[in-house]
Amino acid sequence: MPMDAEAAHRPRLGATVTDSGIRFAVWSSAAERMWVSLFDAEGKVEIERLELKREDEDVFALAVAGLGEGARYGIRADGRYAPDEGFWFDPDKLLVDPYSIRMDRAYRYDGRLAAPRGQGGDTAQLVPKTVATAHRPAPTAPPIFRQGGLIYEVPVRAFSMAHPGISKKLRGTIRALAEPVVIEHLLKLGVSAVELMPVTATMDERHLPRLGLGNAWGYNPVTFMALDPRLAPEGIDDLRDATAALHEAGIGVILDLVFNHTAESDEFGPTLSLRGLDNRAYYREAVDDPGRYANDTGTGNTLACDRPAAQALVLDSLRHFVVHAGVDGFRFDLAPVLGRVGGEFTADAPLLQAMRNDPIIGDRVLIAEPWDIGHNGYRLGGFPGEFLEWNDRYRDDVRRFWRGDRAMVGALATRLAGSSDIFGNGARTRTVNFVAAHDGMTLADIVRYERKHNEANGEHNHDGHNENFSWNNGVEGESRDPDILADRDRDARAMLATLFASRGTIMLTAGDEFGRSQRGNNNAYAQDNELTWLDWADRDIALEDFVAALSKLRREVPALVGLDFFTGKPRDGSAVPDVEWLTEAGRPMSDANWHEPDRHRLSMLLANGDKPGGRLAVLINGTRRDAGFRLPVRSGFLWRPAVDGLEPVNERFAVQARSVRFALERPADDSQGESS
Repeated sequence: MPMDAEAAHRPRLGATVTDSGIRFAVWSSAAERMWVSLFDAEGKVEIERLELKREDEDVFALAVAGLGEGARYGIRADGRYAPDEGFWFDPDKLLVDPYSIRMDRAYRYDGRLAAPRGQGGDTAQLVPKTVATAHRPAPTAPPIFRQGGLIYEVPVRAFSMAHPGISKKLRGTIRALAEPVVIEHLLKLGVSAVELMPVTATMDERHLPRLGLGNAWGYNPVTFMALDPRLAPEGIDDLRDATAALHEAGIGVILDLVFNHTAESDEFGPTLSLRGLDNRAYYREAVDDPGRYANDTGTGNTLACDRPAAQALVLDSLRHFVVHAGVDGFRFDLAPVLGRVGGEFTADAPLLQAMRNDPIIGDRVLIAEPWDIGHNGYRLGGFPGEFLEWNDRYRDDVRRFWRGDRAMVGALATRLAGSSDIFGNGARTRTVNFVAAHDGMTLADIVRYERKHNEANGEHNHDGHNENFSWNNGVEGESRDPDILADRDRDARAMLATLFASRGTIMLTAGDEFGRSQRGNNNAYAQDNELTWLDWADRDIALEDFVAALSKLRREVPALVGLDFFTGKPRDGSAVPDVEWLTEAGRPMSDANWHEPDRHRLSMLLANGDKPGGRLAVLINGTRRDAGFRLPVRSGFLWRPAVDGLEPVNERFAVQARSVRFALERPADDSQGESS
């Protein structure tokens, strides 16, 4: 990123602090008049209302002398009010500037925000005020994160709310991520980058307050740049400083961002920002009905990412987080929305092209959640080559194999090898592999519950996915039976080992490394409480140490972080094929073996590249019986166990039921012994 990037990218919209005052600028193609409302230092009393003047290209602007950083303001717009035709102008609605980068308080839902014009009164007391903030660029550097590494998904508030090693003042905030005890934990796990679940200012969905619940995940933004004051009391400075501390430790920062909808929701939702400024420019309307919104998101509205105003807002938001916080990249929630043109997804959509070609954004990590609920919304494998993609096929196939479903060994091998059936249109895989994420059951719950248990969400257990490909090992929920507990532990370890043995980028959700549970809730978005707060006092340290050992092995064996698809032939000067698939007897898998419906054993041999001729063997026993696995022996080499610390055995390895073992092939005179 060039040194003058901050000056080059600075949007002409928003509040620009200068030596003489503040210039306010807001875009609207449909407003007839617009004002800036200035408030006192507490953001409670409107002290002045100044009309903005229309400039070129539908920008309303005004320079106000004598104002400085810290001034609090909101926007008002007037024009046509005809909701059935998509016009919502109402000067009684105080609007949040879409280019706000700091808010003075959190959003709170109130029914008066949705009142028709002339019926709800002035909303100034119900809406946060923007705090004018000077731009302070972060140090420029290329992204730390590299594909093939370990992404650690972090719900910022839940991650540290119950952490005894973090001061109460910092718990639940972005700054907690910079605490030494957190960085020590991340380094133990070998985390390549943290992926922060949404940290921009969010509002509770309108049905939650009456249930006594609140949005715990943050996937319901109003504006796209301002951080939630509960997570970042000092605004962008908190994110910049946390990013710098993580970078110092060699850990990247990826932001999970929501550009597919806003909390203004459907036509019965609140008017807070975009709706009141230029509804038809920012949102897609339902076909043949401009009074209703297209709902490709399931949240009530859909951002019109094929329209210039929305595109500019998204791109300026991304540049803002790179320039002013130094983040390494972005994960896009319901990403097909960003590529919809006229309602249909295309990989060549202008916004997706602009991201890849932008001089500030273009070198960042770009990760798509490749599905929404709109027409043809499942687009796994369909994004441009610069995008990584969350791979739910990997999640489901790995769970099904370890659940014991029939005829899954071929699917498992395909997922281990990088999912060429999905991403094979390129030379390298773009998969982000995971077995559990924020959305769905935790890893521990996958082996404890056959069914979702979302009663606490107040929707009679109707919300969340019904099919989780999960199992309970004999008892639904908690158990004290030592045999059941042992079975669950083996199953969790097997899935973790599978994840760390898989080609491509991998992702682990915070807490899954030490056995966190949400008591079967697979849609805990509204549980900002002990159900989702990580319990650091009750960690399964043995499981955590196992994950650390897996991560260490993955970092030490080049084949595990490789991205090229396998050829089954030697390459790069190796004397052995890049991959071999064997039965437990050590023989190559035949076509008949691949089609055995009850086959749940498999060996994957990789030319690991860290020793001349050395290989890594991944031995998978998905049955409920212990088994002996044979490996081909070459003159001058020995097989040594890795990760589990068992005694070296040259040719035959005992693999427990429902488990994965790793073996490293080393020259016979290698004195290093085991990897871990």
